[in-house]
Amino acid sequence: MVELRWEHFPHDADMGVRGMGPTLAEAFEQAGLALTAVVTDPASVDPEAPVEITCEAGDPEDLLFDWLNALVYEMATRHVLFGRFEVRIDGGRLRATAWGETVRPGKHQPAVEVKGATYTGLRVGQDESGAWAAECVVDV
Repeated sequence: MVELRWEHFPHDADMGVRGMGPTLAEAFEQAGLALTAVVTDPASVDPEAPVEITCEAGDPEDLLFDWLNALVYEMATRHVLFGRFEVRIDGGRLRATAWGETVRPGKHQPAVEVKGATYTGLRVGQDESGAWAAECVVDV
């Protein structure tokens, strides 16, 4: 007899991003790079122009959600890609500088456009060694 059960499976139209680091802020920086890597190779992005970003949320998961969506917003409205991040987190407040450059299709060869972060797979936490991980699925 077939057992009744359900499971999640990756949807080929979406992408999970994960950042890891020794601190929460560094994990968020790496998540920003992972977001850029959905579109292009982050190493191809010259850190020419800084953009200041602030977010505030009640818990680290919501802060990650807001951070990634703020990056998506800045990328879409400024037509830029980011290749470097400096994040500072104090309680539920994030202040960051993202450095990037205007999208140049010949140089960056953007693969897809990220529409936004989702609550799917949203997780922020530490492992047994104390390292931080910040991850979620982004809609592409």
